[in-house]
Amino acid sequence: MGLAKRRKAMGYSQERLAHALGVDRTTVGRWERGETTPEGVHRPKMAMLLHLDLAELDVMLTLPRTACLESVASPSGDCHGSGHNNDVIRREFLRLMATTGALTALAHDEAEAIADAVERGSIDDFHQMNDHLWRVYLLARSKGSITLIVREQLGVLNDALRKSHQTSALCEVAGDLLQLSGELAFDANRYTDAAADYTLATSASGNAHAFDLWACALVRHAYLDVFEGRFAQAAETLEVAWRIAIRGDSARSTRHWVASVQAAAYAGLGTVGSCERALDEAQQVADLNGPVDNGGWLRFDGSRLDEERGACYVRLGRLDPAETALKRALVSDALTKGQSIRRRGAALADLAVIGMKRRDVEQLLTYGGEALRLAQQSGSGYIARKLQALRADFGSWGRDRRVAELDAEIGVLGVM
Repeated sequence: MGLAKRRKAMGYSQERLAHALGVDRTTVGRWERGETTPEGVHRPKMAMLLHLDLAELDVMLTLPRTACLESVASPSGDCHGSGHNNDVIRREFLRLMATTGALTALAHDEAEAIADAVERGSIDDFHQMNDHLWRVYLLARSKGSITLIVREQLGVLNDALRKSHQTSALCEVAGDLLQLSGELAFDANRYTDAAADYTLATSASGNAHAFDLWACALVRHAYLDVFEGRFAQAAETLEVAWRIAIRGDSARSTRHWVASVQAAAYAGLGTVGSCERALDEAQQVADLNGPVDNGGWLRFDGSRLDEERGACYVRLGRLDPAETALKRALVSDALTKGQSIRRRGAALADLAVIGMKRRDVEQLLTYGGEALRLAQQSGSGYIARKLQALRADFGSWGRDRRVAELDAEIGVLGVM
């Protein structure tokens, strides 16, 4: 059953459902046609109104998009807005990577003979645009605000690959932009979409032999597994990322970022020694000289190590050192200047978890409430997902009205 049929079965017109969700009727129409999908903030209430759980709603929302793809594949098919469909763009990239990958295996002179040369200035323009989009992304309070322009830039890059058959330079650009596309999907709680983007970024970066870029794409993919509790899979991916990173630029922080995420995976597996060794390796980023990151696909400079160490210790049940590290993170320049709402919210949520484990209701409410406000302001699914972890034990607080109110507010956050 599609979304429109479910809406009608529940007795809602488009107008009534739109009013209940606080959106325009035309927005509901676009959702039902598969042109757009609801933002995370609307999904919990939408699932409740349609008597679905979030997983069922997610499946239902993919149906019009699947029909759209089938229509695109048909010579007589038509699908409004299909030119901007993320799945179509990724499918085209898969095709392009399959065909251009062969060129990277050819000798340099043979590849040049086959490829239409792309002017160096054009490649520089792509890199400059990617750098600009990363800066806008980092500054944006609502990350989804740049989704459309990233999608359009992917389309432009598709055209360049199709026309030029250039391999290395454009594949490197693609590996960069696809990581940003994956970050946007992650922030919007579309984790399968994020995984697809990171997979493509891995393929493109590998074709370009851009080792640092390649390793970072794998780290982002592994972080999805860490985020969803698949720690063994994450550790396996990160081992590969490490082997690639050590072939990259030793002046960059790539391998130290790999180590920091390895620490999170080892913490999830409960291997204290491996976690501590990985944290120590990550800490060595402080020994590097000069700029260690590029502010885009590589942003690890060690400034986030306190909150990452704290999160690892929370997983390992080491609450006192976890609290010390997290509180130190909250007063650091990187977080107090508002440079990362997501990171600040994550640190606050972890401090709330500590309050929960200690049965300290004031700590739970103070830090949980602050994290909740950041999640509401930014629409960050990352913060919301961490807050959801608190709710499993809320029942043990009995009839505490304040905890019940926090529970209810977290419950309407957009987490898939």
